[in-house]
Amino acid sequence: MSIILENLRKQFGNTLVVNNVSLDIQDGELFVLLGASGSGKSTILRMIAGLLAPDSGSVKIDGVDVTHVDARKRNVGMVFQNYSLFGHLRVFENVEFGLQVRGLPKAQRRNRSKELLEAVGLTGLGHRYPSQLSGGQQQRVAVARALAYNPKVLLMDEPFGALDVKIRGTLRQNLQEIQRRLKVTTILVTHDQEEAFELADRIGVIERGQLIETGPPDVLYHHPKTEIVATFIGGGNILVGREDEAHIRLGEVLLPIPEQAPIHAHGSPVRVLFRPETVVTSREKFANNSGIYPLGQGRVLKRIFNGPVQRMVLEMQALAGVRPLKPAPQYGQPQTQIEVVETTTGLNHGVEINEVLWVGVRDYHILEPSGIKFLVYTDTPAENPPAQALALQLGQVTKGFVTLFSIVTREEELADRQSQIDHIQQVWQDRIPQIAAQVERGTLTDQLLLKIQSGNYDILVLDRQFTGIDNQHEMTPLLQYMLEQTLLPVLTVSKPSARVSHMLICTAAGEPGKSDVQVGGRLAMRTHSKVTVFSVLRPESDQAEKERVGDYLQRACRSLTGLGIDCDTLLGSGQPMEELFNEADKPAYDLIVMGAPLPQAPQRTHWPEVAFRIIRELEKPVLLVPMMVK
Repeated sequence: MSIILENLRKQFGNTLVVNNVSLDIQDGELFVLLGASGSGKSTILRMIAGLLAPDSGSVKIDGVDVTHVDARKRNVGMVFQNYSLFGHLRVFENVEFGLQVRGLPKAQRRNRSKELLEAVGLTGLGHRYPSQLSGGQQQRVAVARALAYNPKVLLMDEPFGALDVKIRGTLRQNLQEIQRRLKVTTILVTHDQEEAFELADRIGVIERGQLIETGPPDVLYHHPKTEIVATFIGGGNILVGREDEAHIRLGEVLLPIPEQAPIHAHGSPVRVLFRPETVVTSREKFANNSGIYPLGQGRVLKRIFNGPVQRMVLEMQALAGVRPLKPAPQYGQPQTQIEVVETTTGLNHGVEINEVLWVGVRDYHILEPSGIKFLVYTDTPAENPPAQALALQLGQVTKGFVTLFSIVTREEELADRQSQIDHIQQVWQDRIPQIAAQVERGTLTDQLLLKIQSGNYDILVLDRQFTGIDNQHEMTPLLQYMLEQTLLPVLTVSKPSARVSHMLICTAAGEPGKSDVQVGGRLAMRTHSKVTVFSVLRPESDQAEKERVGDYLQRACRSLTGLGIDCDTLLGSGQPMEELFNEADKPAYDLIVMGAPLPQAPQRTHWPEVAFRIIRELEKPVLLVPMMVK
């Protein structure tokens, strides 16, 4: 039986859990929803089962709309992670329970029970109680019970999560055999990639309530479209280069862009994926006709022997200035690193740490175009407010994505506001192809929060003056609320700005401050800006503290120069409030980046007071970065 989901949406309070999911599952298919904990996959399953009503959208089973049909009438079998067996009933009675409720004669129930217990490998154990079975056996009973009344659809929510590795492997094989034999359409929810690869006809990757991609396991592994799927499924190396005359420039390396690759604008960022097993190393330089694309030389930093294969991490000199997305760079890492997996019987068996090898790739894949995603809130779009102007300029320079977003309180205002914002979109369309415009009706905080959750944005851009926000005392709580609820950097703008060319990153030494450098560095790399990394020592700091903070700043600069950013450091001494404000006030800087500690984060300085004083008293753009330590 086919399953069709159309724009399925579910919200709990102000949290958007399932975001307009549409999906078509074929008759007899075993489809796996793969995602991390909290991604919304179990909520989708419960809406299909009828255990939870969607806020909007529809569920169709075998062509029939069952969105508002009672769960008991959908003919759907459900298997949970916790088995949910009746402890006072024997195994065969658990399997027969649904059939008994439906009024089937005892003889038919008994025959069906024996048939299914044999199918799941539990012949002869029907008279035992669940407490007399192992965890794996109990899960098989749960599967047999779900299949007892020949459901149209079988839904399985993390069915093997509570079992050990060996038992999970056996049960996966059993499930696949049963599903193939009975040809029942099945949706399985899991966070386990190995489980998804082994079982699925197709996989759908869920992230923050959105269905990111679907496809057969091998296609999603070798040819994903998005960075989310490329990093979530399997190991891999993802580097950000630049389009350069039908080539990808990665530092000193030029790779041809394959004919079937997504189209990228000239000079725009290009994300290149190559799996570790496609990387080739050699003690000799590769021949021109070897079919291997050379990446230069790499120094072996780590080697892990794992039986038939060895895993290595190499530091690549020729890829200087290239931004690595995966493996994620360590703080202070000056050079790009890549991961390699190769057999231990190859030519490089016995490789030494710090040995320099030639490195190349047999194959690589280009992900779809991407850039920094700006969400720009504006309530006066026709007047071209400063935040809107700066965001559009940044979107153009970084070749990113800009969404203009506005909110009205009355239905009759919608058409006029949409017309205004559509006009801005049309004016900028040639300079920013990836521009969108949207208007919603509701309250500012609720609608803005939902929009952020639904879009996977990188930076929220706000004017410091809003209609209805008349003074600084009302703006500060709004910014704090958005930072705490979304963990999204917020760029605040008070007046029109020239292009961003020199950033001041005000950072606190330690884990919370690293996010300031990472977020500011990404924007600086895309805008080709110079960066000064600045921190303040209190007058009472001893020599050890001075050395610690100085080392932190140097590592921050190494991280940035490794991305090709012109960087210097500055260490002040005195009262943090005054030192930070005075430095940020200097005319050399046209964008201030600084952390905004959340309630859960340690606050070693008066950082929130400093940040909001700078916002109130300086007319420069300020990018606030949430500083959260888990």
